[in-house]
Amino acid sequence: MDYRKELLREEYRSRINKVQDYIEANICEELSVVKLAEVANFSPYHFHRIFSAMTGESLYQHIQRIRLEKSASTLVANPKKSITEVAYECGFTNQASFARAFKKYFNVSAGEWRKNPRLYKSKNCKMDSNLGKENAKDFPYNKDAVKNFYWREKYMSNIRFSVEVKEMPELSVVYIRNTGSYKGDQTLFDRLFGKLYTWADARGLINFPETKMITVYHDNPEITEENNLRISACMTAPEDTQVDGEIGKMKISGGKYAIGHFEIKGDQYQDAWNTICGEWFPESGYQPDEGPCFELYLNDHNQHPEKMHIVDIYVPVKPL
Repeated sequence: MDYRKELLREEYRSRINKVQDYIEANICEELSVVKLAEVANFSPYHFHRIFSAMTGESLYQHIQRIRLEKSASTLVANPKKSITEVAYECGFTNQASFARAFKKYFNVSAGEWRKNPRLYKSKNCKMDSNLGKENAKDFPYNKDAVKNFYWREKYMSNIRFSVEVKEMPELSVVYIRNTGSYKGDQTLFDRLFGKLYTWADARGLINFPETKMITVYHDNPEITEENNLRISACMTAPEDTQVDGEIGKMKISGGKYAIGHFEIKGDQYQDAWNTICGEWFPESGYQPDEGPCFELYLNDHNQHPEKMHIVDIYVPVKPL
């Protein structure tokens, strides 16, 4: 593929990313083809076909999947909300249509799902095949498998960490996004951040230590199909930064976050997330709030004498 064709393809990816961001931020609203085509700056006539070709699923399928996966996470993370409230918050017009769609997608009813989170292991739950994080109303990784003494004895002694809760400002970031499996794929992360760094450096946007490198995890790997998992490799940048091609721009919401400070080996990221979710949260008096979970990287592990990764894990929280 020549350079010009690649630039054109990147422009298409950028527009589709904007649509996905809009859907995620406005999931409770009516999401018409006309409105989403406007967000993408495509004609409504062609937009649906372009979206399907670029993502591998129709616009309706994508919206329905995001709504169902968000509702599944919310049912577990917010047990005080009624099923009807969750349905409306996730964009369903009535409880009956929600109930039918949920049962068809997950093979269990919404009520059964809420009563027994272990039903995550049913048809559409991929806990065993993924390593990842999800939206902040959900927990990253398998939170049921880490609540025993053996796990604490094994991992707590091998990970140096602390957790604090504090108010954080909104962050403006530029990003490059990937859709698909990312478990254990360090080459993928290196490629994404390498492309982002090259783009930002050419525009004079790199100014360490003020510039922050972040990975945002948009989907719940316990619910979302592996080939639909989205991650964004991000870098903080001024709000008025002009983006182009596959480089997008978004904001990470400010608010109260639990921040886990870790110094870990490259293969201990899952252990670090498990430490927060299985050990810290149950004793903290907090629960996850709406918004994305993300990782903030604080060093170049290649420069560390022991090749350790110094990373902060951010989870938005609210009182239990």
